[in-house]
Amino acid sequence: MPSTSNVFYDVAQGAWYYDAVQYVTQSGLMTGGSDKQFAPNTILSRAQVVQILYALAGGGPTVSASNDFADLNRGDWYADAVSWATANGVVSGMGKGMFGPNAPLTREQLALILYHYAQVAEYVPHQGSMAVQKFSDSASISGWALEAVQWAVNAGLISGTGGGMLDPDGTATRAQVAQIFMNFCQDNAIE
Repeated sequence: MPSTSNVFYDVAQGAWYYDAVQYVTQSGLMTGGSDKQFAPNTILSRAQVVQILYALAGGGPTVSASNDFADLNRGDWYADAVSWATANGVVSGMGKGMFGPNAPLTREQLALILYHYAQVAEYVPHQGSMAVQKFSDSASISGWALEAVQWAVNAGLISGTGGGMLDPDGTATRAQVAQIFMNFCQDNAIE
């Protein structure tokens, strides 16, 4: 991996997400803005996470961008990634013919998308002993996401947000997602 010199002025060397930001940017999974910002506290959108997975799948597998969603245009920067992800069962729309590319990504949605990607890519992260029941808000995990959240927590990909909370309905920041993807890639020896 290239040098770990910090190129983002909003990522302090002592920040808990510093190594993760270096990892995902040097791996080509995430980028920063043109003004040398990573924006670690910005909420990640559905389009952004699908683009990250598209890059992880080999720098952009060849797909034919379809227009299956009313809110997706062929020229959108995320169009190929969405087409690839939906064709492979990694992600689905939000109903009513919409993908919701700019919708904020919740932590349980991220767990489900990553779970589906791992199945498609045949990655099997190690499973530890951490259980969602240790979090005081584990009962608030949606039924459709429970298996995926249990998997992600047990694999050490997603942890709490502090105070014994998992915050499954909370949004996922770019820093959190960088850490999750670094954990996922390193656990599966993906370079």
